[in-house]
Amino acid sequence: MTSDHAVPLSKTDFEELARFRFGIRRYLRFSEETVRKRGLTSQQYQLMLALKGYPGKDWATIQELAGRLQLRHHSVVELVNRATDRALVRREPDPADARVARVVLTASGDEILEELSEMHRDELKLIASEFRLPALGT
Repeated sequence: MTSDHAVPLSKTDFEELARFRFGIRRYLRFSEETVRKRGLTSQQYQLMLALKGYPGKDWATIQELAGRLQLRHHSVVELVNRATDRALVRREPDPADARVARVVLTASGDEILEELSEMHRDELKLIASEFRLPALGT
């Protein structure tokens, strides 16, 4: 769907879009395989990364994680339950609101996350050129 004023995409634009999409897919495949070899699911890795990388604090609520992971509340509850069973995360009561639980990385989860994230960083360095945003129609 194009507007009346849109500049048509050129062959180069399509090549740039395809290169960028290939880079995303390649990285995601690397991530899925790397995480699986460590015995985790991709969502468990994403959960731990969302916790460690949450802005301004080292914990998050289920609702905050749902937003970060783009999942429904009940899906995050199940994900946190499974990660808790694996001792990757734990729930702690929020001192400001007893109705809210904080989700926190365990020492084991933090160690695994560090290991996996170093591998992800190294892979990103290898394929960095594929993540250059396409300059479409310019």
